[in-house]
Amino acid sequence: MTRVIAVANQKGGVAKTTTVQSLAAAFAELGRQVLVVDLDPQACLTYSMGVDSDGLDLSIHDVMLGRTTAAKTIVEAGDVHLLPSTIDLAGAEIHLLTKTGREYVLSKALRPVLSEYDLVMIDCPPSLGILTINGLTAGREVLIPLQAETLSHRGVGQLLETIDDVRAYTNSDLRVLGAVATMFDSRTRLAREVVEDLPQRYEIAVLEPPIPKTVRVAEAPARGVSVLQSARRSTAAEAYRALALNLDSA
Repeated sequence: MTRVIAVANQKGGVAKTTTVQSLAAAFAELGRQVLVVDLDPQACLTYSMGVDSDGLDLSIHDVMLGRTTAAKTIVEAGDVHLLPSTIDLAGAEIHLLTKTGREYVLSKALRPVLSEYDLVMIDCPPSLGILTINGLTAGREVLIPLQAETLSHRGVGQLLETIDDVRAYTNSDLRVLGAVATMFDSRTRLAREVVEDLPQRYEIAVLEPPIPKTVRVAEAPARGVSVLQSARRSTAAEAYRALALNLDSA
């Protein structure tokens, strides 16, 4: 069965998009067929993967409105496939609010292509709106990237409440894989305390290894590749490879 992992955190700036792109590249290195879905109107994942959103004839916006299919919209981006986004997706969110069954639109759209992939990763937007609900409804598992700081820590509780609502109403089988600490600086007491507190406070696992803070990650999007290609032996690239191995057996 195809694994479908929604990657979500309503707080921005926690390396969510970087985590989707880097894990997808790591799984591709393991020989997996991977599709990534850019569900964010900012289209950061699309840009980071070297795809010009302004030049696209079709995007996930068109898929969500029922104008086309996912199969006709998917593009190749290196070793993985991408269902790209554009700023138009913001309009789709408004449109969906008036539709019956709006939470299931992405799930229904992905169903015909799932058999072609070992793994689908959904990059949810930094909000708890209808697009994120679609991502969580389509996912079978959810991964929560977070920065080891107080505000990001607080946001986990809000996200888990939304996940509970999704389980109650649209996706009872959704499983929380755990949290992954990004931009992690083990030298700071706060970072260590936040990571240590998460399992006790929220009863979720903190996955190993944490992703260390490094400028190599920030440099990768400008090249249209993941840090695994732009800085293959960097600490972050190796951490994402190790995380992918751990998730592969989870």
